[in-house]
Amino acid sequence: MVQLPKVNDLGFFEIRLESIGGLGANLAGKMLAEAGVVGVGLNGVSFSSYGSEKKGSPVKAHIRFCSPDTRIRDTSPVERPHIVGVFHEALAKTVNVISGIHEDSLVLVNSANPPAELKQSLNMLAGTLAVVDATGIALEEKNRVNMAMLGALFRLCAFLDPEPMKAVIRKSLEKKYPLAVEPALRTFQRGYEGLRVEAFPLPAGAQMPAYVRQDTPVLGYETQPIGGTITNPGNSILKNLSISRAGMLPHFAEDKCIHCAACDNVCPDFCFVWEEQEDKKGRPQMFLQGIDYQYCKGCLKCVKACPTDALSGEREVDGYADARRVPHRFDLAPS
Repeated sequence: MVQLPKVNDLGFFEIRLESIGGLGANLAGKMLAEAGVVGVGLNGVSFSSYGSEKKGSPVKAHIRFCSPDTRIRDTSPVERPHIVGVFHEALAKTVNVISGIHEDSLVLVNSANPPAELKQSLNMLAGTLAVVDATGIALEEKNRVNMAMLGALFRLCAFLDPEPMKAVIRKSLEKKYPLAVEPALRTFQRGYEGLRVEAFPLPAGAQMPAYVRQDTPVLGYETQPIGGTITNPGNSILKNLSISRAGMLPHFAEDKCIHCAACDNVCPDFCFVWEEQEDKKGRPQMFLQGIDYQYCKGCLKCVKACPTDALSGEREVDGYADARRVPHRFDLAPS
């Protein structure tokens, strides 16, 4: 019988996937659980939690495994995971993706950065950090991020057999999407083989942070603002949509731009910054200055609309958006 590497007090080996809508973490969690139950005979369960069901919104997938003689009577969110899979590196800006990890937990991150650098950005004290460039693999293979992450998760879960999973991928795609079978299998295999893993022991004299439940409300009947004021509105000028981008964003080539505003007409988030200037004949005209990437979620509708190739889809790398951002100048003073 397959032996789990470790279990908690209830006998569960627990995995939590941190993602955004559209990257396929929910499906990856279901396939991972199926591989444990059908493939190697474990008991298992998978479920997800999310808010508005739309692309770019935070999503969590929860998976539990246990021995066949242990009953699963717990369907609460995984709060003390043995493995965390982070499908979108930028999630760490707004979500504590490593909440509840143990000293010996495994953290898998979709990133092109080295583990030592990621450790700092995640504020991770100790544990094993695994990195796979799932976005890069998916773009090259013209496939989905979740297939690359699934391959990496199988590598970390040594008790699972990847071969039955490949058969499941083939079976699920070959009828409706036969041309997607081989790219999906290649993406899975490259994710499996493309891991970089580094262990970070707990520093001498240090202790892991005390665990605080994620669902503990910050505001209650004694601490809520007067009148139930919403202190963190989602539609203010302070919003940051960078965690919604799934690997690509528009690059602006000013020398090719004819300032036709076709991009602005299709942009759902008013990312484009304009300024009134004089044209060659001295007449006032609006000229495009650049993109405010704080509001850009990488839908690339503007790239398709641009008639002159002044906008092109580029792979997002660290610092790209911040270095090229042209911020909106909001005039909040009364007129």
